[in-house]
Amino acid sequence: MISRSEFEAICSALPGTSHVVQWGGASVFKVGGKIFAIQNQWNDPAIAFKVPDESYAMLTEQAGIHPAPYLARAKWVQVSAEAGFTSADFKAYLTQAHSLIAAKLTKKLREDLGLG
Repeated sequence: MISRSEFEAICSALPGTSHVVQWGGASVFKVGGKIFAIQNQWNDPAIAFKVPDESYAMLTEQAGIHPAPYLARAKWVQVSAEAGFTSADFKAYLTQAHSLIAAKLTKKLREDLGLG
């Protein structure tokens, strides 16, 4: 599991992001006002993010990866330390989550955020 500071560094480096701490101390990253990644620090620290529809079923069959509470219907997963993800794994999935959410924004908003 990556640290909170590493999670925040990865997400902050993505274009057009904003960061808030909410829901009892969770680190929440958004692009265009839409959430793409969350790291909680509760009893079982985990990172949740959006994945492509075709990856969702495969990922949720792996140890340490579960449907994200409240967000599973939108194909979000929650990854705990048990999954054994490396920093590179998290960076790839968080970058992909950012792209998936950014793609749903209006063309004007993407341009305003410098997302092309």
